[in-house]
Amino acid sequence: MSDVSTLPWAAAPAAGNAIGLYAKWTPALDAKIEAAQKHLRDACATHGDGLVQSSSLGVEDMVITDLIARAGLSVHISTLDTGKLHAETLGLLPQIKSRYGFDVEVFTPVAEAVIQFVTREGDDAMYKSIELRKACCGVRKMEPLGRMLKGRTAWITGLRREQSGARGDVAFDEDDGNNRRKISPIADWTWAEVWAYVEKYAVPYNPLHDQFMPSIGCAPCTRAIAVGEDFRAGRWWWEDSSKECGLHAKS
Repeated sequence: MSDVSTLPWAAAPAAGNAIGLYAKWTPALDAKIEAAQKHLRDACATHGDGLVQSSSLGVEDMVITDLIARAGLSVHISTLDTGKLHAETLGLLPQIKSRYGFDVEVFTPVAEAVIQFVTREGDDAMYKSIELRKACCGVRKMEPLGRMLKGRTAWITGLRREQSGARGDVAFDEDDGNNRRKISPIADWTWAEVWAYVEKYAVPYNPLHDQFMPSIGCAPCTRAIAVGEDFRAGRWWWEDSSKECGLHAKS
């Protein structure tokens, strides 16, 4: 895989970058940072080795990894490599190691299951129906996530209430429906606050965020958004759906 995406909207440089476009330190942010680190410390104290950060390698999760490092916490960090990620996304893994000293555990789909799905439905199955797209997510995301969370009692996510209407009631600590706690320490942060933190602490981030992609998933299923569109409008943009893959489905 090349080091740079070949997506058409990533080919031309954006006008400025995400920090310049979005970062704005708010009076509430200092308190929110302190509260987020407290949520993380409490989760570590309660769950110990049973806790994992499930990182999408999106900007919110990169902020959380930085918060973990700054708090001096020992937290397992894991991610999913679906086999369809942008090169820029995977390029963050060595940066996390270099910057923080963290080894990110990578979970991949079962190769034979992927081969069988693609042989049966085609490599472009996600465009054919919502059912097939969700089936693709099931093979490439849900099954590996199950292995990531096996034996865990809690997981940390980068969910924020502002991301979409479906996430408007995200709690800092809630049951995930499978007898595990889901910890979302920056649930109340705004997009501007996320980027203000990135700017202040020079947090590494996916350069595709500079190309108007606030939410980045698999390459075939992610596009840039236009002014005024929802944060997750670039995910599965051809669908009239809730823009979720199942990773954070409500039970």
